[in-house]
Amino acid sequence: MSSSDEDDILLFWWNLRRREIKNKKRKYWINPAFKQLAKYGANVYADELKLHPLQFKSCYRMSPDTFKQLLNLIEHSITKRDTNFREAKSAGEKILITLRYLATGCSFVALSRIFIRGDNTIGIIVKECSEAIWRILQPLYMPVPNEETWKSIAKRYYELWDLPNCIGSVDGKHCRIKKFDKTGSLHYNYKSFFSVVLMACADADGIFTTIDVGEAGRFSDSAVFRASNLGKLLDTDKLHIPKPTPMPNDAFDFPFYMVGYEAFPLKINLMRPYPKRVLDNEKRIFNYRMSRGRKSVECAFGMLASKFEIFQKPIMCHEDTAIKVIKAACKTIFSFYSLISYSNFQYIYFLLSNDQQRGHTRVVPLWPGPETEHVDNV
Repeated sequence: MSSSDEDDILLFWWNLRRREIKNKKRKYWINPAFKQLAKYGANVYADELKLHPLQFKSCYRMSPDTFKQLLNLIEHSITKRDTNFREAKSAGEKILITLRYLATGCSFVALSRIFIRGDNTIGIIVKECSEAIWRILQPLYMPVPNEETWKSIAKRYYELWDLPNCIGSVDGKHCRIKKFDKTGSLHYNYKSFFSVVLMACADADGIFTTIDVGEAGRFSDSAVFRASNLGKLLDTDKLHIPKPTPMPNDAFDFPFYMVGYEAFPLKINLMRPYPKRVLDNEKRIFNYRMSRGRKSVECAFGMLASKFEIFQKPIMCHEDTAIKVIKAACKTIFSFYSLISYSNFQYIYFLLSNDQQRGHTRVVPLWPGPETEHVDNV
């Protein structure tokens, strides 16, 4: 028998084996160990927690009222009909599973022991809910900005960070992942772990205005930005950015711009700091002013990782599911939760300016809310 015949036989056996595995029937719809315990699962526990808002928020990262609003928005897209064989999972239980996965970042097997569901079922639910959250909430809470939106962002930047004509800060975050199948070292980054890049633009209050997820971690932030939809629209002048206007105390028109750090290119609508090797006093002050405005996106990433612990450990799922999970997390916390129930957040304050004549410091919260004044002992 020649080697080619052996290869053909081996290939035939391999295809036959794959077909058998694919067509293998399940032993049962519901694991017998879970069937008796399903009525005592975490869904019943969550109903009890709704009577205690603080405990519910600690477990699922949002208040019961916010959870109810989220449920009303996406319930119709994730609800399925009961059949003669089994009852469908409720929309509320699916959202609870997804929120708990985002809040803890634990494996599907661990979640299956908590919610008394199969680990494969947990994975399907997380993927389905994450996709629904992005598809439904994106047009409502993260639409494509228009000229009025950019102008309001620029006004807020000038009020908070004393940075005129600025319409956002841009940066990338490496989201740690477990290596995807058949990708080799494509997602291995300079920090020595596997990741996908979350490229985001945030406004003055640290809320995402646009995000792009999915580029491999081996690429730099400038390359990811150039390949992202935001970078392409910025190059083709299709972002509806307002026409240049004069800055305060200046008669010359100046374009509206985003700010990034040294890795980003210098463009008409993208500003970067001066290189450190050629700094004088004026350039150093310019870099300081720009870094104050740029840190809003850094704070957005920090709050995202603080709220959802899934960003503090590897995301252990398939590539398409991981991308949908990251999008759902950004959408849930910043574009839905922070805009609807920001009063439930603990305000995060930043030092804005010192008024030595009045002898105190004015502090402005990152999230919308009342300004506070902190008495300075100096």
